[in-house]
Amino acid sequence: MVLEKLGTSLKETLKKIAEAVFVNDKLIEELVREIQRALLQADVNVQLVFKLSESIKQRALKEKTPETITKKEHLIKIVYEELVRFLGEHKQEIKITKRPTSLMLVGLFGSGKTTTSGKLAYYYAKRGHKVALIGLDVHRPAAAAQLEQLGKKINVPTYVNKTEKNAVKIYHEFEKEYTKYDLLIFDTAGRDALSEDLIKEIETINHLIKPEERLLVISADIGQAAQRQAEQFHKSCQITGIIVTKLDGTGKGGGALSACNASGAPITFIGTGEKLDDIETFNPQGFVSRLLGMGDLEALLEKAKEALDENQVKDLSKKVLQGEFNLVDLYDQIQAMNKMGPLNKILDLIPGMGNVGIPKEALAGQEEKIKYWKILMNSMTKGELEDPDIITPQRMERIAKGSGRSVGEIRELLKQYKQSKKMMKLLKGEKNPDMNKLMKKMGKFKK
Repeated sequence: MVLEKLGTSLKETLKKIAEAVFVNDKLIEELVREIQRALLQADVNVQLVFKLSESIKQRALKEKTPETITKKEHLIKIVYEELVRFLGEHKQEIKITKRPTSLMLVGLFGSGKTTTSGKLAYYYAKRGHKVALIGLDVHRPAAAAQLEQLGKKINVPTYVNKTEKNAVKIYHEFEKEYTKYDLLIFDTAGRDALSEDLIKEIETINHLIKPEERLLVISADIGQAAQRQAEQFHKSCQITGIIVTKLDGTGKGGGALSACNASGAPITFIGTGEKLDDIETFNPQGFVSRLLGMGDLEALLEKAKEALDENQVKDLSKKVLQGEFNLVDLYDQIQAMNKMGPLNKILDLIPGMGNVGIPKEALAGQEEKIKYWKILMNSMTKGELEDPDIITPQRMERIAKGSGRSVGEIRELLKQYKQSKKMMKLLKGEKNPDMNKLMKKMGKFKK
């Protein structure tokens, strides 16, 4: 999970509120201290931490609790709203308003700029836009080749010149091609420091391209130093947004996120992993909701749209409502989950699942099981998939031989199928199911 330690700390804090008998001044003081500790450990600036915690404290002490909710719920609501405000409040979407729309990426060496160019190209191509990548990084020897490889991988045209050392000449070399596309993504040169040469080059290219969006790519592992970079890049080319990369593997991510917003430039995207689809629009509301274990339905639906076509969604929804479920449906679910990403990331998006407390080891084991379940199902007949109840011990022996797996693994798959079917029946008619209660009913995980 993105900023996993921060999320765990905040979820523990909210758990204390939920378990408290009374909401009093002592609980509020303790809550504020816990939030301060969690944010400081995530490398958020000390002054910003105290400003945020003071806002939470004042609201908690002075605001009147609305009649429709309890004091505990109101306190959790205050924490959520103040964290959202702290991280920018509103989602800043980049829309393709003209043809072609140009995005120029800037940043220092090691920030993940070229990889992010590929991720953005993939992101917009999947949404039906005709995209092209243009390599203007003439200083890093491998930049052009890397961009070219990324373009081939995602089937996006790439325009590079591996021998030319003048970015302006490269831009003009392919200029006649640009009108073919909805979106042009320009990967520019970086340096190991923000030098005068780099600033001059950025200013020249910026004046030449006149891009609609000028995006600064910053690595989360630099923490609070992100603010200085953001401010200096903003002076040189008036950046319109920031992309924070490497948020999946650093304790300094909180510092980078808060520092960027403090600089005045909005965060538009965040990088959440190494794969090309590990990028998402930064939505402060969904991000905070995920950190607090409340899920992020918007992000989940976005991933689901990419993984499933509309007919699949309607068909599965109909079967769930009718209480019908077979191994074909389980197989479709597994396929869709694989397309949506790692299991631990998907569970973070499902409301309620972030607080269930499933161990990492259990998730890793589950993903391994999913791989051999697919092999087993590929060895079954159509009749067995549609009606698993007909699978006898003799049939299990045949399936095991055909798949190269064990009879025990087949029994485990059938057990999972029965649990999933039971879950569908429990969900039938539920508008807002309590995931913790459902898990206890299923007997699958212990709290």
